[in-house]
Amino acid sequence: MDPVVVQKVQKELDRFANQDVYLHLETTNGAYASHKDESFFSSGAYIRNALIQYEYGKITGIGPFRIGLKMDIGWVYAEGITHFEVDDLGRLLLAGHDFEGKLAVAMQISTTPFK
Repeated sequence: MDPVVVQKVQKELDRFANQDVYLHLETTNGAYASHKDESFFSSGAYIRNALIQYEYGKITGIGPFRIGLKMDIGWVYAEGITHFEVDDLGRLLLAGHDFEGKLAVAMQISTTPFK
């Protein structure tokens, strides 16, 4: 993955607008580490292959970035995005890594379901 280039990510978000797309979105703050420190509060969210359609997508911030997808009746967003790539299947893969390089958030958009 490459560090976010706002113009490139915005172009990819525009490419997926106004069509049915599959969304993968997950967050973690180290949920698997809670067994090592009982005082550590872990949380996360995960959704895979949610079929959505968004009117427009927007990347904002100065880094880490926020990606928002405006739908007819609401929003989906991910905060903390630092890296991106378009894979060989044309899917937009976005990730946010913390200061130690660990994955904190992932957002992926595709015209076909994720396997």
